Amino acid sequence: QSEKELQDVVKQQEEKMLKLIDKSGEVTMLKEEVSQLKRSLQRAETEAKVLWEEMRDKEPKVDTAHVQDRVWLRQEVDKLRLLLLEKRDEKRLLYDK
Repeated sequence: QSEKELQDVVKQQEEKMLKLIDKSGEVTMLKEEVSQLKRSLQRAETEAKVLWEEMRDKEPKVDTAHVQDRVWLRQEVDKLRLLLLEKRDEKRLLYDK
């Protein structure tokens, strides 16, 4: 009977280890995804700055306030999207615990 109990404990520990490995892999994957999203956001912000400078230099007739608002709104959308993903990841991690 002791041997059976020991086998059950070992089996439970193996299952726990497999779950932890799965969660660790998920966390690593999510961290990489967040990192990629941050890089994409930085790239988009840079592109917006360049676009803004080009439009300011070439098209003095353009409604610069409108363009600036659109660029700002786009940046805010990207930031909110990133925040949503981070919160979703946190929620998933809490749920897994």
